[in-house]
Amino acid sequence: MGLSDKEIYRKFEELVAIDATSFSERKMADKLKEELRLLGFEVSEDDAGKRYGGNAGNVYGFLKGDTSEPPILFSAHMDTVEPGKGKKAAIDENGKITSAGDTVLGGDDVCGIVEILFGIKRVLERGESHRDIEVLFPIAEEVYTKGSSVFDYSKIKARNAYVLDMSGKVGTAAIAAPSIISFHVTVHGRASHAGFAPENGINAIGIAASAISEIRQGHVNAETTLNIGQITGGTATNIVPDLCVCHGEIRGSDHEKALKALEYVRGIFEVKAGNAGAEVEVNADIHMKAYKVSRDDPTVKNFEKACENLGISSKLVETFGGSDNNQFVKNGIHGIVLSCGMQEVHSVREYAYLQDIEMGVRLVEELIKSA
Repeated sequence: MGLSDKEIYRKFEELVAIDATSFSERKMADKLKEELRLLGFEVSEDDAGKRYGGNAGNVYGFLKGDTSEPPILFSAHMDTVEPGKGKKAAIDENGKITSAGDTVLGGDDVCGIVEILFGIKRVLERGESHRDIEVLFPIAEEVYTKGSSVFDYSKIKARNAYVLDMSGKVGTAAIAAPSIISFHVTVHGRASHAGFAPENGINAIGIAASAISEIRQGHVNAETTLNIGQITGGTATNIVPDLCVCHGEIRGSDHEKALKALEYVRGIFEVKAGNAGAEVEVNADIHMKAYKVSRDDPTVKNFEKACENLGISSKLVETFGGSDNNQFVKNGIHGIVLSCGMQEVHSVREYAYLQDIEMGVRLVEELIKSA
């Protein structure tokens, strides 16, 4: 490794070692505020954590530029999934970085964080002119972007954003992502002794099973997926169950079609419950709204130009995964999601190559300079 690579790896190793599972990002937030202040940023932290019982808020930084180019926003989330406590990074002779194998690596999203910090650092160390730079490190991205969903976007000056939070080689960017809706169905039947008087009961599990067997799952159309992933109910084998609860998720690249899929679920459960003399409640949470950024958008064109300047291929894709960028677009910021070199995320097999992180650093640097 060269001197620059060693510095990048040491910072990656340091940040990965910080426990920062969702709603427990306090140490990471403190460290990143320190890092931003060392770079000359004005730094603030909001109260997002308090809203959810967490211990840290979203970290925002602003660095005044000296050009007339429009401001630019970079973002990467602070939290990791489980198993994420006691993480330790190790690197082999080929530059492959892994965990010890009993935790995730945390490259999701430390890869993005490191690339942002070092990309900015290089611009500043070289004394290059730059536009206003904004950075947002949200909490709780891994739980339906809870942190960025409550951020005060009146603070953001930039209309263009780059969210470093996607697997794959640097040079790929997602310009579209889906709506994500979770739903919760509660069937209320009537309890009765299953041996002496089953006819007096209304079996809530049976009603739910009948509804689920009729609901089409998986790809319900070209733009929408539907899944019922959890079902619970009953208290004992000799009691007709009077309660059954089902949890599911809908994703859709077309928001209106995603909402129609929810009504489809609601309609089938209501018919099955009504036919059996039961009652049903269907509640839903719309976590993210679908978006698609035009290929001609300045954010996209700036990305493509930066890749060209670096001599790497740029690739635009549409993803079925959500990110903080869903919240940015919802609030009028034209953002795209960049691959930052992480691989096999959300598993103990997660890894990244140092050379990919280095390329991500160079891309951030180039994005700041390009216009």
